[in-house]
Amino acid sequence: MPNKGLASSKPWMLALAALLLLVGAGGLLWACAPSPEVAVEVATRTPKPSFTPTVAAQAPTATLPLPTATIVRAAEQATNTIVIANTATSTATALPPTDTAVPPTVTNTPVPPTSTPVPATDTPAPTATPSPPPAKSLRMNSPEYGMQAFLWWRPEVASRDMGAIHDAGFTWIKQDFAWREIEGTGKGQFDWSRTDWIVSEANKLGIDLMVRVDRQPYWARASEAENGPPDKYQDLADFCFALASRYQGRIRAYEIWNEPNLAREWGGQPPDPGAYVKLLKTAYAAIKRADPNAMVISAGLTPTGTWSNEAMPDDVYLDNMYQAMGGNSNGYFDVLGAHGAGYKAPPEMSPDEVASNPAYGGHRIFCFRRVEDLRNIMVKYGDGNKQVALLEFGWTSDPIHEAYAWHRVSEEEKADYLVRAYKWAKENWSPWIGLMNLIFFANPDWTEQNEEYWWAVTEPGYPELKPRPAYNALKAMPK
Repeated sequence: MPNKGLASSKPWMLALAALLLLVGAGGLLWACAPSPEVAVEVATRTPKPSFTPTVAAQAPTATLPLPTATIVRAAEQATNTIVIANTATSTATALPPTDTAVPPTVTNTPVPPTSTPVPATDTPAPTATPSPPPAKSLRMNSPEYGMQAFLWWRPEVASRDMGAIHDAGFTWIKQDFAWREIEGTGKGQFDWSRTDWIVSEANKLGIDLMVRVDRQPYWARASEAENGPPDKYQDLADFCFALASRYQGRIRAYEIWNEPNLAREWGGQPPDPGAYVKLLKTAYAAIKRADPNAMVISAGLTPTGTWSNEAMPDDVYLDNMYQAMGGNSNGYFDVLGAHGAGYKAPPEMSPDEVASNPAYGGHRIFCFRRVEDLRNIMVKYGDGNKQVALLEFGWTSDPIHEAYAWHRVSEEEKADYLVRAYKWAKENWSPWIGLMNLIFFANPDWTEQNEEYWWAVTEPGYPELKPRPAYNALKAMPK
């Protein structure tokens, strides 16, 4: 049948068709309209900030990174006020706080890695860290017996020498932990291989270690002095904190620097007691933060009567230290360090006797008992309760170096004087004398051309140990 079109349809059919068209158009318009927004919970990760955020009332996590001793100053080295702040070390990165705690349920979804991996240290940590021995007192017996040794380069020699010192009944060893030999390649780049071994071997023998911290890395000072304070005292604080943290409870005492009353030990600059006590306070705070039971000993001052840009008398220097400390050494050192070469005088001879006798040098510094003058300065400032450590003392038999030949003694006299020195101290300096550390247990590489060779109580060499008369006498000495 041919299609005649809508025009020929009945009116009711036209109305129905129009209605259907309207309904269909409405549905099409509804389908094309945008849907309303629906809230969806999406898990997000808090981004790692470029700095460590400060969070109010933040609960402590189970494991916290070790803090460094950050010293905040208005101007570098311009004030004695030191503020210690907690900041993370380079070996651990604190994770940022998250808004949602991880529920303690097991899921099939693996836990993603943290946004910031913990960086590896340059030197792997030892597989088993020995437990530290029980904490010891901040006071020493009066006296205590020590020798300075050279344990750094050759473990086989160091093992022999530590054993011989122990066999002689000496319970302390002084060893230089040169800063540049540990952190020499760059800030935070540590090599603990030698120090780990030395500390471990000393602990096995029950020997107390007193380590001397000096000789800055060359990166820490613009002027390449052989031994001078760092440009930023913070660098020394960070090193001391790392050192004392690693060996907490295993190193008993730290000497901060050496003979700063000599320009050659202070970067070639004129001696500066005020600057030294700022350095000392900085190191003290860092060490105590890491190991409160460790003793901090001030640098041994060399006896000298010279006062110039090259040197300052030890008693004048110490008096100026106390003035710079405001007359109070608390927070600077636990024990005062001193040096006490005997020169030509027997150990019982007083500074007054030596000063009045040109044959013995004609000055108060030229005797073992010079340390009594330094002790009197401590008492003057109300510091009599603290002890003194003789960090270097002895007599030399040197016949070839002009600076020493005038006061040389024989090897037999050296042996006799060393034993009598310990006896004098025990009978006359107790309780204020602490460690008495003699020089030296010989470096095996020394020859007669080394001035230190003539102070030693043993002959250089390896593998055979050749004691001099002094070693045998000290071994037999009542302790």
